[in-house]
Amino acid sequence: MKSIQFGKWLASSLIAAVAALGMTSQAQAEAMKVGFVYLTNPGDHGWTYAHEMGRQQVEAHFGDKVVTTYVENVPEGPDATRVIRELAKQGNQMIFTTSFGYMDPTLKVSKEFPEVKFDHITGYKRSPNMATGNIRFYEGRYVQGVVAGLMTKSNKIGYLGAFPIPEVIQGINAFAQGLRSVNQDAEISVVWVNSWYDPVKESDAAKVLIAEGADILAQHTDSPAMLQTAEKAGALGFGQSSDMHEFAPNAQLFASVNNWGPYYINQIEKAMDGSWSTGEGPDHWAGNTWKGIGEDYLVLTEFKNMPADVAAAAQAARDGIADGSLVIFKGPMKDNKGNVILKDGEALDDGGLWAMNYYVDGVQGQIPN
Repeated sequence: MKSIQFGKWLASSLIAAVAALGMTSQAQAEAMKVGFVYLTNPGDHGWTYAHEMGRQQVEAHFGDKVVTTYVENVPEGPDATRVIRELAKQGNQMIFTTSFGYMDPTLKVSKEFPEVKFDHITGYKRSPNMATGNIRFYEGRYVQGVVAGLMTKSNKIGYLGAFPIPEVIQGINAFAQGLRSVNQDAEISVVWVNSWYDPVKESDAAKVLIAEGADILAQHTDSPAMLQTAEKAGALGFGQSSDMHEFAPNAQLFASVNNWGPYYINQIEKAMDGSWSTGEGPDHWAGNTWKGIGEDYLVLTEFKNMPADVAAAAQAARDGIADGSLVIFKGPMKDNKGNVILKDGEALDDGGLWAMNYYVDGVQGQIPN
């Protein structure tokens, strides 16, 4: 009798186990597959690290409803096209490409796979199945400029630029606007590294700027190398994309942290409920998301290595940007050659920001071709 009962128990257990496996397989099959393309690897502790934190937020938020994958160290150009295409072939229903130079490769592959949703970070080209997203990085750089203007003793500020594209120029000019709002004598010297991520070049450029008298450094490059160089030289600076305090605890004044998680989660939720959209239609900016400090897409870390009054000024600038009472690019505003860009009462719209091809007053030199 016991053996019959045990046999029945074993059979029912096996049936339950098989059913559970079937349910798991079905859940995995129904999970949305999302791919990410990274320029470097999360070990850069900057740009890609911030995207990886966003991807992990996606997994934590959706659980088994989403399966993510990523490919790292993908150069901009033909390799990017190949990788994006392969992710589409693997069945990813949504693909995020996370660097400006992926714009044309993403556009090309989007036309090959019209059923896949593509989301390009920092670009401006869109298609029926390709949207764009970005963070208003320049907002944090205005606050950096305020702090730099109040902290500098030499009135010489060094700035590392990656490539002379509008996104980077916006940051330099916003920094200058913040700088000149508190210190009319300070000047910014820009060194173009011509790379998003090259710790050796970044460090060398920082050394040059410090040797020329810069005591505050800022950057639109991806590694902590600039801050580490500043730390050794007794200079100060700002973290980029993620908190770099651990690499330069005595040099980092604060960091502008790119908080990609909310964007990724929002876009995936829209894809799931059918409300995801792109740039098609009468609204030129449809399918383009561009948010900043006010929406916590850009987060400023704790203000450190500065007096309380400087921290208070930084906080006031941050809060003004967040609530809209502080407009960064408003008239009167001139370029660094004296040409009027904005008259009193005028302000740049988003189109004007993306058309920036000049330095504002306070920035030395000219933008390379």
